[in-house]
Amino acid sequence: MKPSSISAELLFEKLRDDLRWEWNAGQGHPERRFHEAAVRDAQGAADLVGYLNYIHPYRVQIVGHREVAYLTADTLETQDRRISRIVTLEPPVIIVADGQKPPPRLAAMCDRAEIPLFSTMSSAGHVIDVVRAHLAQLFARRTTRHGVFMDILGVGVLLTGESGLGKSELGLELISRGHGLVADDAVDFYRISQTAIEGRCPELLMNLLEVRGIGLLDIRAIFGETAVRRKMRLKLIVHLVRRETLERDFERLPYEPLYEEIMGMPVRKVIIAVDAGRNLAVLVEAAVRNTILQLRGIDTYAEFVARHQRAIESGEAPE
Repeated sequence: MKPSSISAELLFEKLRDDLRWEWNAGQGHPERRFHEAAVRDAQGAADLVGYLNYIHPYRVQIVGHREVAYLTADTLETQDRRISRIVTLEPPVIIVADGQKPPPRLAAMCDRAEIPLFSTMSSAGHVIDVVRAHLAQLFARRTTRHGVFMDILGVGVLLTGESGLGKSELGLELISRGHGLVADDAVDFYRISQTAIEGRCPELLMNLLEVRGIGLLDIRAIFGETAVRRKMRLKLIVHLVRRETLERDFERLPYEPLYEEIMGMPVRKVIIAVDAGRNLAVLVEAAVRNTILQLRGIDTYAEFVARHQRAIESGEAPE
């Protein structure tokens, strides 16, 4: 999402229920936005929100009880100087937390500079966590991939493959086995941190699954609330291929785990051949269970190689 679309008013409304805050000053400039340069140069949402002891231009400033004490101590001239240091760096929003009352001189200066000033009973630490999490989602790198994205045994799994291989039918069978649908056909992926990619369903396709010959199915209405998920972290890609493609282009027993890069992050990948008589749902569940073991540090292939090596050394290996 572009910074130009994130205003103080939108931030206030989106987090109003979570933080139960009030708008104390700067109401005359509700369209105030995050600066393009600040968002472009930020390494993450942590660079966009923080306390006064780490003041940067165009950054949301959090004022807790210690900061209020600092801003209201000493002479009026000193108070004005301290507050003006914050205001001249043009924060998009100033938030007074810890149940503190906004200092009158801070409110007056925010009104003059047209800087929105919010206050909340929530702790400063909680405010930072909530605002950073919200901004991280808004400014995350995004891409859209074709496939069926599901929650299988608590793991976010993307089913991919060429059109006509039966990805949606496989998704429907997995749903009937108790797993959850996130998105069918198009999946929006967001790089929410250095080690995490989150997949969500576009609003237009929410809860829907298309099956050839039947049409659109409302999975939530048919299977109930537990059959759909709002979002999941991507952990595994299951790529479906035709049998002849697998035999020609892929190893039957790869020596190392396969990965596919999405937005600069490697994601584990397995390849399953589609053939008559194969139970793909069982194979996908087995692939997910094996991935869970690998994530726990249990490598079945490496253990087999070690076992085989020991058999060779003891002279017990089969001919």
